[in-house]
Parts: sequence; C-alpha cells; structure tokens
Amino acid sequence: MSLIKLSPTIAVTDKVNRLKSQGKEICVLAAGEPDFDTPGHIKKAAIQAINEGKTKYTAVDGTRELKGAIIDKLKRDNDLEYMPSQICVSAGAKQVLFNLLMATINPEDEAVIPAPCWVSYVDMVSFFGGLPVIAECKDNFKLTSELLRSKITEKTKWLILNSPNNPAGVVYTYDELKKIAQILLEYPHVNIITDDIYEHIVYDGKFFTIAQVEPRLYDRVFVVNGVSKAYAMAGWRIGYVAGRSDVVKAISILQSQSTSNPNSIAQAAAVEALN
Repeated sequence: MSLIKLSPTIAVTDKVNRLKSQGKEICVLAAGEPDFDTPGHIKKAAIQAINEGKTKYTAVDGTRELKGAIIDKLKRDNDLEYMPSQICVSAGAKQVLFNLLMATINPEDEAVIPAPCWVSYVDMVSFFGGLPVIAECKDNFKLTSELLRSKITEKTKWLILNSPNNPAGVVYTYDELKKIAQILLEYPHVNIITDDIYEHIVYDGKFFTIAQVEPRLYDRVFVVNGVSKAYAMAGWRIGYVAGRSDVVKAISILQSQSTSNPNSIAQAAAVEALN
C-alpha cells in the first residue's frame, strides 16, 4: 500500500472544494473538466434508458450498441477499423489506462513517458512494478524522434503518447507523428498507448492519431479515448480502449474481477454522444 498515493489532480480538487466552502472564489485549472453542462440530447437518452428499464448488468466490456458506436466513431473520425472483440469499455479513460497497464506491465518493464505529462501515468506504471522513463521534451513540449530513440532500451514495453497534451496543450502534427512512427518501426518490442481523450479540443490544424499515420503500427497501438472532454460527460465515467484482441480480452477479464460493467445508463448516453 505504500506505493499508492492520492492523485495530485484529486488532491488539488479537494483543496479547491475546501476553499470554496469557506466562501473563496477560485478559478480551477486542475482537473480536465469542461465548464459547461452535458448537452440536452445526451441527457434525454439517459432518461429514456432509465424509463426503458436499461438498469441491469451489461456485458463486462460494454454493450453491443456502445461498442458499435465506438467502432463507427473510430472509422469516421480516425480512419481506423476495429471489431467488437477489440473494444473494451470501462468507467472512464483513467480505468482503461489502469487496466491496460495492470494487464501488461511486468516488474522492471519500462514505459517511456514524454514530459510534461498527466500526473497519473507515472504513478500507474510504478504501481505495477514498471519503471517510468521520463523524456523531458524541451522542443515545444513535444517528443522528437531523436529523444525517443535515446530512451528506448531492450526493456521498453510502452510509449505513452498524449495529443493534445495535458498539461501543455500541444498537438502533434501528421509529420511529427510520422517521424516518431519511423523510430518505433525499428523497435518491434515497443507498444504504444495513445491517449486521445482531448482529440476534439483542437483549435487549429487537424487531429491525427499514430495508428492512422502509420498503419504498420496498428497491432502495437492501443487507442484510449472517452466521452468526458468532448461531450462534457466527465462525471458519467465512460472510456474505452481499441487494440489487439488478446490484450483487450485480458483487460476485460481483469475488469470482470473488479468493477464489472460500466454504468448501464451512462453507456446509453454515450451511444447518443458518439452517434
């Protein structure tokens, strides 16, 4: 238990709530949470699901309808094709990442993490006995191909990419991802987690994900996304992973022994959001 510590994001949020209870006005920049409400049509879908009695257990890895909506979204927005067996839905992208690392990290496996980064990546890797390898990105806060090459060893299991980046906000271009992909093709033992949760918060240019840029990496890339940011559904807790079916099956097995299925009503709402 000594390896477990409170998420810094949660710690800051708790402090903010204490200060607010004392009557202080606070501008909160801690958690990545939209400051507007969930759209009405998504709320209506949730209410309809309640009224239709969709309040039972679902499949551990998500409903058929939600998996279908995720598959359609990935094809429509990212030009990536997946089967239902390659999708697992969890209680938020955070649980997806936790499950994915739990299922794959062995003691002393290394994970390259470009910094600045979301605080939980490092703690999650460490918690499962892995070794976080921090790549300090000094070139516009972005990982370069040269820096990536310098951090890869025979023990490297994961590269964790996050674009748009939390907290820096930088977005990797097609050409930048292509250069990173060329390095990764030289190291077939390295898998890639691409945390795309901020995909739709791009104000100039276009969003690309690395498997879209380099199809030869398809079997080594695990796309992590959800509905929290794009659809102002942070509290609904729906995230998903798309990737190789054997690993996704392992994630589903782990989830069957912990939380089981994500919230059934939130899943129905997520279908409406993604369609």
